[in-house]
Amino acid sequence: MKKNTLLVFWLLGIFGYLQSQSYIGFLSDNYSGVNAVISNPANINSSPYKLDINLGGVSAFASNDYFGVNVFKALKDGYDFNLEATRSPLNDNRATGNVDVLGPSFMFSLSQNSTLALFTRARFFINANEINGETIASIDDDTTNDFTVDEDDFNGVGHAWAEFGVAYATTILNKNNRKLKGGISLKYLKGLASAYAFGEDVTFNYDADGTDLGGGQTTGSFTSSGTLNLARFDEFDADNYDYKSPNNASGFALDIGVSYQWHPDDLNTNTYKFKLGLSVTDIGFINYKNGVREVYNITNTNVSEEDYENSESINEFLNNFYTRLDGRTGYKIDLPSALNFNLDWNFRKNLFLNFNVDMPLISTDRITANRIANIVSLTPRYESKWFSFYLPFSVVQRNGFRMGAGFRAGPIYAGSGSLISAFASNNNQQADVYAGVKVPIYKNLPKDKDEDGIVDKLDNCPEIFGPKDNGGCLGVILMKMVF
Repeated sequence: MKKNTLLVFWLLGIFGYLQSQSYIGFLSDNYSGVNAVISNPANINSSPYKLDINLGGVSAFASNDYFGVNVFKALKDGYDFNLEATRSPLNDNRATGNVDVLGPSFMFSLSQNSTLALFTRARFFINANEINGETIASIDDDTTNDFTVDEDDFNGVGHAWAEFGVAYATTILNKNNRKLKGGISLKYLKGLASAYAFGEDVTFNYDADGTDLGGGQTTGSFTSSGTLNLARFDEFDADNYDYKSPNNASGFALDIGVSYQWHPDDLNTNTYKFKLGLSVTDIGFINYKNGVREVYNITNTNVSEEDYENSESINEFLNNFYTRLDGRTGYKIDLPSALNFNLDWNFRKNLFLNFNVDMPLISTDRITANRIANIVSLTPRYESKWFSFYLPFSVVQRNGFRMGAGFRAGPIYAGSGSLISAFASNNNQQADVYAGVKVPIYKNLPKDKDEDGIVDKLDNCPEIFGPKDNGGCLGVILMKMVF
């Protein structure tokens, strides 16, 4: 019993704050193509691609605010997690999780000022809030098999779903060296699995030898109190359960965003000086019409662990040993709605500095909703047509600082938002990675050999980077021409 319960908390730790922002670093790249639809649909417009096809990409991030390890040491033989891992018990330890898979998707330019994208996506989220760290510590105590859970109130939700979306972006304003773009994504949602639970005034005491089976044999027993609310899409905890995609589980969602660019030289190039983006993503929910939700009074004493293990499902066990207060059919799971702010500065030729903020619009008290973690990141990057490199620095809510690296090389992109910090810290609580493959087909743009934002046919010095005021030449060259 103790090992099973500890496994639940450990899994919550492993799948802890699975990244709030997917593909960190890469999405700030002007060559991210159709992937940009994830954070702001407006950014797919004015892309350097005539056609961009994403064959497949996955982003996953694991973190928690209870367990911490030295990753470098943990990868070596002989590492003892029980002795060497750090623990940070709080009254409200939390865990959230997110795995984001961008499936076959493509984006193409309809005209110079409009772009259309079609995309597929699969996502998984898990949230657990208000978990008492002393509960985990009690279960993790190797000196005794007994443990006590005093959770007061807690809540958790897990959700997996698929998305089929269409996005459209257009140029709203394009004059006086300023460009304003807007975009919108409409998504059909297919629920794949869901469950949630929340407890009120919950206590749970486990005695490893509390039940006498006779003949000198004992088994565990537990005493509990409080109210437990449960909902699930199917009886997945039953013996020999065979997964099937749930019927009558669907919904719709909306992403909307704008992007403002300042081009000090020429609006017909992508060499902006500043770009400002704002978007709201995942506005919507999935309705599990056949799902079941129930409420139980779990007050009982000395319930045998053998009775629990002999039950065919948790639902059967609860109905046999506790009082069912309410039962209904159907519930809704809200998506992890978020506000995304992005500022991009092109401070020198191919060098950029990106500032990004992702904020959840869902409260932790909302038990039927997934939620991202707050994250603020600063990402210097080198960006060119066939290669980009990112060095993201981030601060994640309740998990502190992290540093990573990433790159794009032709059709391949890969990276991590915490690769460097994961190996540098003795108390690392985070790890993430992303990778993918795409087929980029570039627009036939006028040549700009020196990449100064002035096309060669209008550039007096097409092989030397220079400002527009000097006709694309450096001042010293103009002086030689004059004298």
